[in-house]
Amino acid sequence: MKVGTDGVLLGAWCSVDNYPDTILDIGAGTGVISLMIAQRTDAMTIDAVEVDENAYEQTMANFEASDWGDRLYCYNATFQEFADEIAEEEETYDFIVSNPPFYTDDFETEDVSRNKARFTSSLSFNELLVGVSKILSKSGKFSIVIPFKEEGNFINLAKNNNLLLNRVCRVQGNKNSEIKRSLLEFSFHQTTIKEEHLIIETARHQYTKEYINLTKYFYLKM
Repeated sequence: MKVGTDGVLLGAWCSVDNYPDTILDIGAGTGVISLMIAQRTDAMTIDAVEVDENAYEQTMANFEASDWGDRLYCYNATFQEFADEIAEEEETYDFIVSNPPFYTDDFETEDVSRNKARFTSSLSFNELLVGVSKILSKSGKFSIVIPFKEEGNFINLAKNNNLLLNRVCRVQGNKNSEIKRSLLEFSFHQTTIKEEHLIIETARHQYTKEYINLTKYFYLKM
C-alpha cells in the first residue's frame, strides 16, 4: 500500500501534547501514522488494528524494521471486534487516531483489499465512532482525517456519541482548489474550537511554508 498525503497530514497534525501513554491507530494500512506518532512521543503502548491481512503483514514488517518496534504492535481484526474486546476488558486508550475508509458502496471496485481500505462498507463512520466512544479514556483525544464534504455529518455523529469537536484544520491542495480534507480532533469535553487552514502547494511539487513546517521531520527531502 502507498503512503498517502492524508496519513502523513494526520500523523503530523494530530496533537500529542497531553503525553498519552496508550495510543491506538485504527486502519493502520502501512503503519505510517503509528510510526510517525512513535517518532513524536515516548508512549510505551502504540497499538494498531488492521482488517486486511496483506496490509496487516506490511504494517508488522514496517514496525519490526523501525527504531520503535518494541513499542508498536498491530492486531489483524475488524475494529468492531477489537473495540468490543477492549471494552470487555475495561481498558482504554489515551489517544486514538484514524485515517478511515472514505467512499461509499456506489463506487466500489472488484478489488476486495482496495474496497476494505477505501470504502465505508467495511467500517461506517457511525460504527467507528461507537467503538471509539467505548475505548477512549475520559480525558483522551480522538483525531481523524475525512473528506471536507463529510465534516458536518461526522461532527453530528460524533456528538451523538458524546465526542465533541475541539480542533479542526481544513486542507486545500492549492489556493485555487476546493477544500478537500478536514482534520478533526475530538474529546469528551467542550472547549473553544481551534480552527486552522492549510494549503499544501503553491505549484506542482512546490510546497507552502506551512506544509513544510508541519511535515519536514517525516520526509527525507523536505
